[in-house]
Amino acid sequence: MSSARIYSSFKNLFILSLFGLCVLVVLIANSCNEKKGGSPEYSQAFKPVFDSTTRLFEQNQYDKGLTYLDGSVKHMHLYTADKFRVYGFHFTANNKAKHNQVVALTYADSMLNTVAGEPDKNMYLAFYAEANFAKGDALFELGRFNEAYSSYYQGYLIGINGLNNCTLADYTYRLGMITYKQANYKFAASYFKQSFDQCQSCKTEFTVFFRQQEVLDNIAISYRNYGKTDSAMAYFNKALQFIDTNGAKYKTRNEILDVARAVVEGNMADVLSKNGQYTEAAGLLKKSIAINLKKGNDNHDAALSEIKLGHIYLNLKQYNLLVPLLKDLRTQLDSIKSSDTEAGWNLLMGTYYQNNNDFAKAYSYMENFHRLNDSLSAKSRALKENNVSDQVSNLQKHYQIIALRNQQRIYLYTGVIFLIMSTIIILLVYRNWERSRGEMEVVSKLNKQVIHQKARLERTLVDLENSSQEKDRILRTVAHDLRNPLGGIASLTNAMVDDNDYKEEQIELLKIIKETAFDTLELINEILEVTESNPGELRKQAVDINSLLSNSVELLRFKAAEKNQKIMLSTLDAPEQLMISREKIWRVISNLISNAIKFSPVGSDICVSITDENSDIQISVNDHGIGIPENIRNKVFNMFTEAKRPGTLGEKSFGLGLSICRQIIEKHHGKIWFESNTQNGTTFFVRLSKTDIPIHESIPV
Repeated sequence: MSSARIYSSFKNLFILSLFGLCVLVVLIANSCNEKKGGSPEYSQAFKPVFDSTTRLFEQNQYDKGLTYLDGSVKHMHLYTADKFRVYGFHFTANNKAKHNQVVALTYADSMLNTVAGEPDKNMYLAFYAEANFAKGDALFELGRFNEAYSSYYQGYLIGINGLNNCTLADYTYRLGMITYKQANYKFAASYFKQSFDQCQSCKTEFTVFFRQQEVLDNIAISYRNYGKTDSAMAYFNKALQFIDTNGAKYKTRNEILDVARAVVEGNMADVLSKNGQYTEAAGLLKKSIAINLKKGNDNHDAALSEIKLGHIYLNLKQYNLLVPLLKDLRTQLDSIKSSDTEAGWNLLMGTYYQNNNDFAKAYSYMENFHRLNDSLSAKSRALKENNVSDQVSNLQKHYQIIALRNQQRIYLYTGVIFLIMSTIIILLVYRNWERSRGEMEVVSKLNKQVIHQKARLERTLVDLENSSQEKDRILRTVAHDLRNPLGGIASLTNAMVDDNDYKEEQIELLKIIKETAFDTLELINEILEVTESNPGELRKQAVDINSLLSNSVELLRFKAAEKNQKIMLSTLDAPEQLMISREKIWRVISNLISNAIKFSPVGSDICVSITDENSDIQISVNDHGIGIPENIRNKVFNMFTEAKRPGTLGEKSFGLGLSICRQIIEKHHGKIWFESNTQNGTTFFVRLSKTDIPIHESIPV
């Protein structure tokens, strides 16, 4: 099979495979959730409304917060995130403060409807989980436990599939609260610990921080009820330390931080009281009550702490402290409706009258206590009879079945795709095989032609090389044979010019013959130099560059004097030997200085200098001549260049000198360049590497 046909086959196979892979990826992507959860972004107009409403809710001013919220957004254009949070505020107020779970449930449904169809996957994941948890909370309070667990588990799946630990923390927190209410304190502590660990990956926000300190407090309460008082005290202290350490970040939330500390300290008092440490327990309870009784703080927790303090007074028979406490508590209960606090107050009143032998009053209060307690117990029994572990297990199995069905569909689609791809691939291979048989003959013929042409090209290259060598030989022979008679003509005319027997007109003609002969000799010498250059190694020796430069300048001073020019020389402070070809570098320097003389006006100065450039030596030849025009600068180093120009007194230029200079410098692994302008003249630079050899050592030529 030809290489072109093989390439075509694999190209077609690759395209088909890529197409099948894309289809498979789309199917899998449609059957799975995004693997990333995100945080919502509210509009700029809604952000200040969100912050202010949150602050009012933190102060338990729910009605005021809702009034402010609804009035602010009434004429505002709300985005998805904004609408979702408005419904969320209404849900929280109805579920937590007003205990109107039926209305709260409608707001939870509105939250779900708002996020439905949201194209932003990150926002969808975050909001969908939160809305399901909210709906689960409302259903749970309504006693619809199976539906509540289903909503919780929907939020949990978002957390699992989105790898969002913050979402999972909300789920495990709720499982902890449910198992706590079922009196499964051991499991509750485990869920709360898991929730705390999962919160570590959440953003550093106040709501996350507040949830974490609450979870630590819940772990301690679970241990307290489980009978592990030492572990309970350890976690109470952890909660207080967590508040103190991290609360510094939220200096504007000092009031709510005080409430959090008061709640923890009130719970710690239970453990101290059970251990008989009544004085310490009473001190903590008083401190907690003083904080939480303030307007806007957790008044319900303050009432519960007063019930605990009342039991301490009963145990210590401190009736003088108990009676005013019960009166104050009664006043509070008239405005704070709480079944558990009401039951606790009636128990305290009944016990107090019983201890004082007033059994008639004691009976009345005890009857109220048992009635309220039975109501609370009935709700607790309904919850305990509902096994959360079984419900979660059933939900897991249900969703596993759904996942398996989806997986089966994916496998079916994948199998069909690969079957189609395989069939197409087989057909393409067969078609390409049929076509390749005829193309093999064509390729074979083309290969023979290529081999034949290659042989012809190789012979042509050999002929060209021989022709080039023969050309160089003929050129050297002609130049050499011409140099001797021309040298004789130049010497003879020079002698004739000095003879006084000729007329002025004849002398002028002889001078022209002499100059022409010398110019021709110079051209022949440059041609010989070009043809004699070879790619072999230079014969180098250690040369004092100062001495070489000085000799070159001295030999050319007389030529410069003919145009009344001066050559200024600046050498190194100390001798410096380089490994170079003396004769060739001398030729480069002489050529550059000769050019400077040729293209400089009469009476000008030519500066020749040498400088030490660390590992290199740099030679520069500067003139104040006619400069090099911009349009020929890239041609001056070319052999037989068109950039040749006559000197300032009409001196001839053959266009070979700079080309020879560049060849010599490149063979020395050096660098040659120039800087020029038509106003200030030209400076040529030559840079050669230093050679690290002993000062007296030399290499024989």
